[in-house]
Amino acid sequence: MVETKTPTGQFPFELVRPHLNKVESLILEQVRAFDPGVEPYMEYICQTNGKRIRPALAALVGGATGELCEDHIRLGVTIELIHMATLVHDDIIDGATTRRTVPTANAKWGNGLAVLLGDALFSHALKLSTNFDDLDLSRAISQASREVCEGEVLQTQRRFDLTITKKDYFRMIEMKTGALFAIASGLAAKLSKRDESLCQAMHDYGMKLGTAYQIYDDVVDLIGSEDESGKTLGTDLEKGKLTLPILNLLERAKPSQREKLTKRIIEQKEIDLPVLVGIADYEGAIDDAIQTACVMVAEARQSLDLLEDSESRDALIDITSFVDQLLKNCR
Repeated sequence: MVETKTPTGQFPFELVRPHLNKVESLILEQVRAFDPGVEPYMEYICQTNGKRIRPALAALVGGATGELCEDHIRLGVTIELIHMATLVHDDIIDGATTRRTVPTANAKWGNGLAVLLGDALFSHALKLSTNFDDLDLSRAISQASREVCEGEVLQTQRRFDLTITKKDYFRMIEMKTGALFAIASGLAAKLSKRDESLCQAMHDYGMKLGTAYQIYDDVVDLIGSEDESGKTLGTDLEKGKLTLPILNLLERAKPSQREKLTKRIIEQKEIDLPVLVGIADYEGAIDDAIQTACVMVAEARQSLDLLEDSESRDALIDITSFVDQLLKNCR
């Protein structure tokens, strides 16, 4: 039985908490790099966005693949700034009014200024990426940034598009979410100067974990609580985003039910929870999406088999267990 409750709790980042505190200090330092007239806006954005998952992955993989160094922290900061810029733009596109229980940039200052703030943050992050001695890292960060933007373009382009397939969906979420998880993990191993096979395994870990987490986020958008999630929910269907649970539902529904749902989607009519629950296999569609994500989490965990035993490796395993539990708590 699907419950309309969002699981709560914090990611198990205790091992790298001191390093994440340093990430916060460095993010604040980057805020201070902006013009005094822009700085207050950036400070607001940077204090209200993100769980710091990507910097934590960079630090933990750094510790699991060698000795954690300053470059791992810098990598995490750079990727986190890119992530925060995408959140600003996401909120504009989705018309979201809250994030982390506080007003979004667009709700506070309007779409025009929010777009510019996201652009400024994005460009500053890419500038930071050029500070690494290894230009391959800069190129990889730039490539991932482009993939995130392309993923958002494709998702926006395919809104209300009933021809979208699951393959299309997975490609888009790998680009818009998986890409930054993947480079946080994969480039952290590269900074530790590990061989290509291990770097690829860590990249795969991040990609699978990030993709699974996006599926979780898509499920929560349908059945979660805004009070518990701390952000505006129910925007995916309202904006015509056909996520995995809805694609499952369209695939499994009876012809009459599918016709009813597709008509509402095409006509952009309100589709609330009672409408979805009225379709016979709604719960099965949610459960299937959760199970798909759980399989990805298990595959992410398998990518850690190449790592030597360490506290950092254990922490990376704990993260997969945490995401797995988040998913299972949605049932």
